[in-house]
Formats: sequence, structure tokens, C-alpha cells
Amino acid sequence: MCNGFTRRDFLRNSVIGGIALGTGLGGYQSAYGQTTNLRFSTWHTPLSREVKTVWEPMLEEIKKKSGGKITSTMYAGSALGKGAEHFDIVAKGLSDMGYFTATWTPGRFPLSDVLSLAVWVDGKDLATDIGNAMYERILHREFKDVKVIELNGCIQSFLWTKKLVQSLSDIKGLKIRSPGGHQTHYIKALGAEPIFMPLPDVYMAIETGTIDGLVTCPPLVLAFKLNEVAKHGIVTTFGCVTEGVIMNQDSWKKVPDDQKKVIEAVGHNPFRTTGGLTREAYKVMMKEIADKGVKLYTPPADEAERWFDGFREVTRKWVADLEGKGLPGKEVVKMYNVECEKRGVKCVAFPPEWK
Repeated sequence: MCNGFTRRDFLRNSVIGGIALGTGLGGYQSAYGQTTNLRFSTWHTPLSREVKTVWEPMLEEIKKKSGGKITSTMYAGSALGKGAEHFDIVAKGLSDMGYFTATWTPGRFPLSDVLSLAVWVDGKDLATDIGNAMYERILHREFKDVKVIELNGCIQSFLWTKKLVQSLSDIKGLKIRSPGGHQTHYIKALGAEPIFMPLPDVYMAIETGTIDGLVTCPPLVLAFKLNEVAKHGIVTTFGCVTEGVIMNQDSWKKVPDDQKKVIEAVGHNPFRTTGGLTREAYKVMMKEIADKGVKLYTPPADEAERWFDGFREVTRKWVADLEGKGLPGKEVVKMYNVECEKRGVKCVAFPPEWK
């Protein structure tokens, strides 16, 4: 920071200046059929698995498949804005393409929160298959302002704590960082207190005892080195958040048709395309977390069911709230359960009486 002017401010103004001068995607380059440069934004940190094993390889594959006609500029971390701002960063044209998290903007994508229900999904490749199917069936209604390349739920989240938690009685009263969405209500249903804070703040908060643990997915445990302060992982799914890759509508319209096909083919399931954060990668991450000294504990089936009973009650209330607003809550949950079952995925938050 210099005189109150941060690096992020500099990058924001540089990108905005590029748009104004016509040097971005919408400038002379596309108009004359030359190289298209995609500005890609993500809240993931620059050295994270997401950036290194998914986004950079995806953009490189787009360049390769396009014969070098599509290049890219990466804006990772908080370069262009905070995590919750990443949908608007793309929608408003600060970036041409990017990864956003719908769950971090409560109420904006109400039906799409279905993708963050508690399920057993151990790979983003699988989560994207389910998310894309749900997008095609119904969730497209919520994304008219952008071009959706893919939509997904995250790899299942677990509870990571400073002290061992084995039962409902152990979790009562604990302060647990939540990623938002259904996970906030799941934490409440278990008798704990949900706390929302940015992931970069979690390490210190656990270390100092401000919070007792967090709910998040394995790759973010590693990305933020939370294994150093949260030494216990309770392996019972909390689901995660709703996310996806989108493009600015004007940027998308300016991409030549042959290049559009490349972007869609590579980006429709970027995790399968790149091999990053797939089911195989998940196994490696879980082993790495255990090797770093985190003790993984899987509750007995009957204890886990007690937790899931609380999650199902959250689903019932959420659906009632949606339907009170005239939205097809139960329909979308039933649809989601069908898409999960097609792929051998169990949605533990699905009320069995809705079968």
C-alpha cells in the first residue's frame, strides 16, 4: 500500500482503463480477427491447487485448442475484489471470464443453493456433472445476465477443529466458521455457533481461540495451511458451496463462433479436462492432510444419522421459505436428488419422505 492506494486498486484501475481504451477483449484485436485475450478472475489464491491444477491448465488448454487464438491474463486472489464480488467482477466487465461463488451472495441465486446441500461428493468433476445437469434443467433461470460455462457444487466439506469432536454433545456451544449458505444452518442445527469470516482470517482465529474450528473442503484446508491449527477432521459431509465459471455477456458475444466452441468444450467440466480436484486428486489431498498430522475421525453410522437428521430439517425449512416466495423449492430439491442418484451420489440432506 502507498498513500492509501493498494495493489488491488492499481489492478482494478488498470483493467478499467484497458476497457475504456478498447484494449481488452472488446477492442480492436477481436474486431480484426487477431488474438483474443481473456481476462480470467478467481478468488482462489495464486499458488492454490485450484489455480495451479485447474485454472492455469484450463486456460492453457483453451489456448492450445484454439491454435493460439485465445490467450489469457490471470487475476487470482483478491487482485480485482473480494470473494463475494467475483460474480459482479465478470458480469460488469471488469473481467471477461471468471470463477464465482453463488453462496456468498445470500438470496441472489435462491434455487442454485440446492447445489450446496449436504452430499457425499469426493471430486469436482462429479460435482460439475451434477451442477451442469441442474443448470440445464432449471437453474439457468437465475443466470440471464452472464454466459454460464459450467456450474457446480464443491467437494464435500468436513468439520475441522482444534479439539476432537465425536458426537453432538461435543460440538454444542463451539464457535465454527461457516462458508455461508446451508452450512450456516447445519452448524446451528448441531448446537454450535456459526461464524462467518474470510478464509485468510481463519488460521489466526483458530490459533488464538476466537473460533474452535471451521467447515470447509479439503483443498482449502491445504491452501490456507489450516492443518497446522485444526488438528482434527470429522469426516461427515456438510456439503459445500455453489460455484461456477461464467463469462461476461458482451465479451462472449465478441468471441468468434469457432473460439466459442473451444471455450465451451474445455470449460464445460474444467476439472475433468485438467485432472485437477477430481476424485483421484481428492484421495491424494486427504492423504496429504493426514500425513501433515491431522487426525481424521469418521463417526459411526448412527451418530452421523443424528447429524443428518438436523440437516434434513434445514432442507424442509429452506424449501418452505422458497415456496412461500413462490419458488419451486421442493421440485428443485427432488430434481437434485435424482441427478445425484444417477451418479451414485447420496444427498444426506434429502428428506426421505419426498421420494
